[in-house]
Amino acid sequence: MTPAAATTAELVARARRLAVPGERRVLGIVGPPGAGKSTLARAVVDGLGPALAVEVGMDGYHLSNAVLADLGRGARKGAIDTFDDAGYAALVARLAEARPGDPPVYAPVFRREIEEPVAAGVAVPSDVPLVVTEGNYLLAPTGAWPWARARMAQVWYLDVPDAVRLARLEERHHAFGKSRDDARRWANGSDQVNADAVAATRAAADVVVRWAA
Repeated sequence: MTPAAATTAELVARARRLAVPGERRVLGIVGPPGAGKSTLARAVVDGLGPALAVEVGMDGYHLSNAVLADLGRGARKGAIDTFDDAGYAALVARLAEARPGDPPVYAPVFRREIEEPVAAGVAVPSDVPLVVTEGNYLLAPTGAWPWARARMAQVWYLDVPDAVRLARLEERHHAFGKSRDDARRWANGSDQVNADAVAATRAAADVVVRWAA
């Protein structure tokens, strides 16, 4: 699938067509680590405004560092088996089924400054018609991921040149405490393994976008 270059305004307009007052739809944004998924999700939500859209990230379903240590997966944090996929799928189902008048749904968030998920970090009011969720594995064909995907109205795959993506990852890891060498090793090692797995799901997206921010 050839990526379609799109501006922020064009993507906000595309998302606006999903935001129908009185209804509830979930829009997924997927892509490899460093693609800019959370940045695009925030841009879409900001462009629509709080009455129409709210952002909920998949990263709130990271397993905690303690659980990862118990499982022996701490060195692979970010891999597909370091997330609570069933928990995320259950959340997406609750979000998709909510209707005006229902109580809000509270979703977890991931705090990079502590590298841990935090419960009930964002409230999703029932009268907001569009939930924008982003993450690496929204199109994965295994585990509970297909259950989550089935509740999404659309999934966009965010396509970014590898050189740009890797530079962003290195800067991110360095900003949150890793040395330059460790940041580069992580971006080109564990992160790249995960990026390859995400890229394998690209063809399952409804649209592939090259975001001209």
